[in-house]
Amino acid sequence: MNEALRLYSYWRSSAAYRVRIGLNLKGLAYDIVPVHLLRDGGQQHSPEYRGINPQQLVPVLGHGHRRLGQSLAILEYLDEMWPAPPLLPSTARERQRVRALSMLVACDIHPLNNLRVLQYLEQEWNVPQPERDEWVRHWIVEGLAAAEAMVADHPSTGTYCEGNMPSMADCCLVPQLYNARRFGVDMAAFPALQRIEEACLALPAFDAARPERQPDAPAA
Repeated sequence: MNEALRLYSYWRSSAAYRVRIGLNLKGLAYDIVPVHLLRDGGQQHSPEYRGINPQQLVPVLGHGHRRLGQSLAILEYLDEMWPAPPLLPSTARERQRVRALSMLVACDIHPLNNLRVLQYLEQEWNVPQPERDEWVRHWIVEGLAAAEAMVADHPSTGTYCEGNMPSMADCCLVPQLYNARRFGVDMAAFPALQRIEEACLALPAFDAARPERQPDAPAA
């Protein structure tokens, strides 16, 4: 429990952003180990980093001698190791809803527009930038439209995605909305998601996890 925590992270990685939020919500101290996903051909592809994560992805959470991958699995690990405050609610129904909203982002939206997919479209299929950007926007809008329908006017939606305490679903939602704006998505169709995002970003744990506040973020 007292072993040091190290987060292998890239400032603009939405998956790493999720874990930063979770660590902050738990009040856990951790060190950032930057892994630049573009420099030197992508530092995640280096032999040293492949030894840390054979998937060549961020984030990885180092806890003592352990190396933990996959952002949602890391968040659940944090919840099991440090139960308070919880990232998953107390009832099976509520936990299922939080996991469903989390996976909507992490499994259905994000994999279709992360860096390695965009690089493949560019390098292997020579897809021009405007078409790549439109690909990203299409899948983000489709996913966020479903998320909006799942939270708007739902009896379990409170200040946050599920009730009045931030959960794993909020850890996933806020980085995805950051990405949506990066790619020029019109956010007007998602008022419920934006209301939740505003409530989240008012919390110090979310504010401190913002990409521009990370030690490896470029100078403004």
